[in-house]
Amino acid sequence: MLATPVLAAETGVITDASKVEAGTYAVEPNHTQVLFSVNHMGFTTYTGQFTKASGTLTLDAAKPDASKLDVSVDVGSVTTPSDKLSDELKSDAWLDAGKFPAITFKSTKVVKTGADMAKVTGDLTMHGVTKTETLTVKFNGAGVNQLDKKYTTGFEVSGKIKRSDFGVKTYVPLIGDEVTLTIAGAFEKQG
Repeated sequence: MLATPVLAAETGVITDASKVEAGTYAVEPNHTQVLFSVNHMGFTTYTGQFTKASGTLTLDAAKPDASKLDVSVDVGSVTTPSDKLSDELKSDAWLDAGKFPAITFKSTKVVKTGADMAKVTGDLTMHGVTKTETLTVKFNGAGVNQLDKKYTTGFEVSGKIKRSDFGVKTYVPLIGDEVTLTIAGAFEKQG
C-alpha cells in the first residue's frame, strides 16, 4: 500500500524521492514480496510468490544513475495456493531448486524516468541462464520505521520475462511463457 499524504504526515514518511538518505541498504526480508503470475491454460491468471529474498541497494538520490541493486531470491521458497504445485515448481521439471538454488538480479544501469520512477536494467540469472532484463521501479516512500526504528525505503517493481528464455519450458504454451513480476521491495539502511 502506498503512503498517503495523511499517513506520511503522521509517520514522517517522505514521498519525495530526491530526499531519501544516501547509503547502503539491505533487503528487509519480512516485508519484501516477490510475486509472479502466468496465464493458466487461458482460464485464469495464476499467481505465486517467493518468500525469501536478500540483497543490497546502494542509493544516492542526488545521483540515481549511480545506484546499484544486487538481489537474490531463494528458489526453494516458492509457494502457491497448491502444495503439490509448489513442490513441482521446485523440481527439475521446472525451476530445479536443487541445482539452481537462487534467482539473482544485478543492476547494470539505472535511468530516472520521472520524479519517483526509474528503469533498472540488469543481469537476471535464473535456472543457470543469464539474460539482460529491464524492470520498472516506483519509489513509494522512506523514513524511520515506527516499529523497529530503522530508516527504511520502499519501492514497487514490475516487469515481464519469458520463462523459456531461461530454459523453463514445461507446458509452454499451455501454461503461459510470459511471467509478470510484481515486487514490493523494502530496504533498511545499514550503518
